[in-house]
Amino acid sequence: MKRRNGLYLLALLLIAILIMGLCFGSASLSIKELLTKGLVRTIVFKLRLPRVLGALLSGMALSVSGLILQIITDNDLCSPNIIGVNSGAGLMVMVVLCFLGGNRFLLPIASFLGAFLTTLLVIAISSSSTAHSSRTAIVLTGVAISSLFSAFISLLSQLYPDVLPSYVYFQTGGFNGIYFKDLIIPSLIISTGLFAVCLLKNQLEIMLLKDDIAISLGVDTRKTRILAMVIASALTAASVTYAGLLGFVGLLVPHMARKIFGSRMDVLIAATALLGAILTIFADLLGRVLFAPSEISAGVLLAFIGAPFFIYLLFNRRNS
Repeated sequence: MKRRNGLYLLALLLIAILIMGLCFGSASLSIKELLTKGLVRTIVFKLRLPRVLGALLSGMALSVSGLILQIITDNDLCSPNIIGVNSGAGLMVMVVLCFLGGNRFLLPIASFLGAFLTTLLVIAISSSSTAHSSRTAIVLTGVAISSLFSAFISLLSQLYPDVLPSYVYFQTGGFNGIYFKDLIIPSLIISTGLFAVCLLKNQLEIMLLKDDIAISLGVDTRKTRILAMVIASALTAASVTYAGLLGFVGLLVPHMARKIFGSRMDVLIAATALLGAILTIFADLLGRVLFAPSEISAGVLLAFIGAPFFIYLLFNRRNS
């Protein structure tokens, strides 16, 4: 009952932060102005609402993707940006933008392939490593691959400078300049992915135990891992297509959700999605109002929070 009440509280907090995202920015508006002034309504619904919805979808997608990756790799340091999934998706987005004319329908497909193949590559390389424990090898391999793919993204952005309005903004991630048309395909992918995670929740909960126990309970761990990787890759890819390489949401939020709500999977998935949405909307809102009328991307603020947290996790693991 306490967990359910906690989810209700998160839902109310999300609604409140959504309203704040519509009201506040370089110019603050009252709720009355939102409802009564025609020009204001146009600005809000054409500019701010797509931005807030984009942040909501991206927060849910990346946080749940991070949760899935942490479960299937048995590694609480995993997240889409840490192990290079973001960069793999971003590189394929750049390839489509540079060589295929930026086809809007190809972007999600290419981004998914980049994310999925990167996940496979990281797991394959790390599992063949004998120099480190498998959990550490995943992180080290992911960091190396992420750096390599980021270098390729940087190279393409310099060779084709007109492809991206702002390479820096794409690299850090953010929600400026998002319109409803940019969210049509990603929203379908993310909603489908979240529904698929809910269908897979029982298998994921059992996989929190050791593999041999999960197998004895009738779970096909290999099949579950592949399905989970597909879902995590799709969620990450959908976010990258419009939000860029937004980092640390998938690392921070699953830890927060587990700390507050425990490991019961149905509650954990819902809490992770809600917390992820709240965090990204709040980061975007803060970036708009801190130095208004100038703006800081949400990815920069999330990095300021996420990087120290990642270092803390590393030291905490070393001490334990």
